[in-house]
Amino acid sequence: MAITVMQRVEMKYLLSGAQTAFLREKLKGHMEVDQYGKTSIASLYYDTPTYQLIRASVEKPPFKEKIRLRSYGMATQESPVFLELKRKAYGIVYKRRVQSTIPLVEKFFSGDGDICAGGQINSEIKTFRDHYKTLVPACLIIYDRTAYFEPGGELRLTIDEDPRYRVDDLVLTRSMEGKSLLDKGWTVLEIKVQQAMPLWLAGILSAGKITKGSFSKYGEAFRQQLLKTGA
Repeated sequence: MAITVMQRVEMKYLLSGAQTAFLREKLKGHMEVDQYGKTSIASLYYDTPTYQLIRASVEKPPFKEKIRLRSYGMATQESPVFLELKRKAYGIVYKRRVQSTIPLVEKFFSGDGDICAGGQINSEIKTFRDHYKTLVPACLIIYDRTAYFEPGGELRLTIDEDPRYRVDDLVLTRSMEGKSLLDKGWTVLEIKVQQAMPLWLAGILSAGKITKGSFSKYGEAFRQQLLKTGA
């Protein structure tokens, strides 16, 4: 199984259509679109029946954590999916990720067995599951992502178009449809760095009047759903 450990700073921005076009143009010569081009991504977030994880997250504590199952494009029962344990502490993001399949992940969340064959990541994900005891599918987040990389560098940047969600039909194998989280044309920019942002990128953001914000797709879906239900 493919296992990944990541530690980095992630900065998020909300961009209008005009700002998105400006940024894409200015990135030319600095960064390149990765080999996958635009990719539709679906992330199934697990939570307790009382939404303990997202309720804590929206309070913006210094430490928060989430667990999600991600697919690139619509999944099948046999296709690879990625279980990700994501923690954020004092601005630093720590991510543990393991490749699996939907049947194995469902078996894992039922309390039966491990997600991968031993090791530190297996221990962390299993401890997380056992701590919260009951984790069930809570929200499906879908978006169309273009990922950029800096040749020879560690800088990564993603632009997510049409972020959308649903809280029913919580499976990765049926459709990529959902209710939009943002007004038409707006996108979510994420900048992922190991250390400091390069000056050339800071200059582009300043010229485009692109300012850092705080935006969680799952958090916004939770907020919109609360407004919708009046809870």
